[in-house]
Amino acid sequence: MQDQHWGQTISADIVVIGGGTAGIGFAASLLKRDPHLNVTVIEPSAQHYYQPAWTLVGGGAHELKNTVRPMAAVMPRQAHWVQAAVSSVDPENRLLTLDDGRSVSYQNLIVCPGLRLAWEKIEGLQEALGQHGVTSNYSYRHAAYTWQLVKGLRGGKAIFTQPAVPIKCAGAPQKALYLSCDHWLRHGVLKHVDVEFNLAGAALFGVATFVAPLMKYIEKYRARLAFNSNLVKVDGPAQTAWFEVRDAAGTVTLQAKKFDLLHVVPPQVSPDFIRQSSLADAAGWCEVDVHSLQHVRYPDVFALGDVCSTSNAKTAAAVRKQIVVVAENVLALRKQQPLPLKYDGYGSCPLTVEKGKVILAEFGYAGKLLPTFPLEPTVARRSAWFLKATLLPWFYWNGMLKGREWLTRVSKVD
Repeated sequence: MQDQHWGQTISADIVVIGGGTAGIGFAASLLKRDPHLNVTVIEPSAQHYYQPAWTLVGGGAHELKNTVRPMAAVMPRQAHWVQAAVSSVDPENRLLTLDDGRSVSYQNLIVCPGLRLAWEKIEGLQEALGQHGVTSNYSYRHAAYTWQLVKGLRGGKAIFTQPAVPIKCAGAPQKALYLSCDHWLRHGVLKHVDVEFNLAGAALFGVATFVAPLMKYIEKYRARLAFNSNLVKVDGPAQTAWFEVRDAAGTVTLQAKKFDLLHVVPPQVSPDFIRQSSLADAAGWCEVDVHSLQHVRYPDVFALGDVCSTSNAKTAAAVRKQIVVVAENVLALRKQQPLPLKYDGYGSCPLTVEKGKVILAEFGYAGKLLPTFPLEPTVARRSAWFLKATLLPWFYWNGMLKGREWLTRVSKVD
């Protein structure tokens, strides 16, 4: 296959790297604005996943099979799909190199490959996942195993972890804890389960407004919080996890903890081909202006989704608004007009604090609250559960991936 393509160059107009939420949603929205545009999407995977529902799968509230569809079924009809992975980016020459030996030249580049789950950064984790009580809702292969473990646990030690941010949906690690504890509470076994949440950081949630209401659930479920505690090693057969724990003086010690259930969230990094390119900032993320989402050094390049250097929450809800900003700004750039729209850092984290209730945390840059609905945002509501569990999955497949923009009001440049 590689020999067949080696040395070929594809000349493309607008190139989108990534066929995830950001890539497909953006391509669909752009083509809805102008169906005659020449849009090429580069994506190696044959499957497309709705990842926000994996937390629900792990809590027994969603079917795993409903979170995946063939990539060909969600790819916009007018887009040209190149099923390959990008190996390198040369923005000076507007050229991409693919893993099958082909090159792609472009006029405008939209960077949205997502991030990479770095399972290998935790020693022994890859060997342990899916057995010995070790699981993760961040994996399509293991979200259902989470629910299997939760249902089967009648007592013992349950440990939930959260690595250093940035990560996809920073609320997801504790969503796993809440839905598990809610199940154990309803079935009368929570009093026999020692629940511990190990966070690499020093706060339960990044936006202070939501800490107090979340603490009420931590207390309700009798969960212990271990701050500045980062998972570094797992021994599945021995059901032991090791954490690097930092004290107030900055001293780091290694602590071993036994478990019966271990829900792991892996460290997350920028893809190698971005991190190793001149598109990257010092931390490896694609460096864009926080409002226009245009690259700070290469004006023909924009980025959206999890790969961005922006400080917003890395969620599908953030992408929903970023799509509109980038689509309008790219079209303006191509007409040599000023960029009209700016992104305010909006992100949403529907915190599933119990089965049937959600605290809908919506916020922008600097933790500014940006509620969509005129309701007190810190209250857990059944309506927000309906939004998270029923309405948003339906809209994702039938709206967002088809270029329909719902609740996407964004600001114009002053």
